[in-house]
Amino acid sequence: MQGLREKLDFVLQKIERARIAYSRHHIIKLVAVSKYSEVEKITELYHCGQRAFGENKVQDLRDKKQEMAFFPIEWHFIGNLQRNKINLLLDLNPFLIHSVDSLELAQEIEKKCALQNKSVRILLQVNSSYEESKSGVSPEECVEVYHQILQKCPHLKLEGLMCMGAHSIKIDAIEKSFKITKDLFDSLQSVGAKTLSMGMSNDYEIAIANGANLLRIGSEIFKSSF
Repeated sequence: MQGLREKLDFVLQKIERARIAYSRHHIIKLVAVSKYSEVEKITELYHCGQRAFGENKVQDLRDKKQEMAFFPIEWHFIGNLQRNKINLLLDLNPFLIHSVDSLELAQEIEKKCALQNKSVRILLQVNSSYEESKSGVSPEECVEVYHQILQKCPHLKLEGLMCMGAHSIKIDAIEKSFKITKDLFDSLQSVGAKTLSMGMSNDYEIAIANGANLLRIGSEIFKSSF
């Protein structure tokens, strides 16, 4: 059975090839999505040099962070955030929240941050594939919502955009959803956008080819293979 180190190295090699093909000057960060993995596997990956991990449930993030309190891990929250979980998530001081999917959610987080006198780094999620199953603002409203968050939410450090690629076997459809997000991201760099979180296990090479600089990869690293 292929070990975690081998699988991580394999993924990193694929990322590097795609990165160089896009631009030798491009810098890419990998978040290992550990939502289905136990602490032992996260620890093993940590000892392989991986430092950033992503969880999509607040309770799981809390439990794993508590178990691994002695490790200086960079915890990312990548799932849908329910309003009643905002305080708990803020108590965990996540490195970055990828999935702020509306102005309303941003304003709720802002209220909680103001009460706690703390700030948090976030990304605005865009539904660039126009799929009902996905959360996020529409591409048409993205720029306006982005500016409103900047203006109305001083405790939120809005650093860029996140999207999920189109759920399709057609590469053109996946590329289109990433390109839409990249174009929006480019238009927002003048107001501080620097992070473009796109690409998961099944499409991250396409995401890199379209400018992603933060990847969320889980199953290709953690899934058992023989």
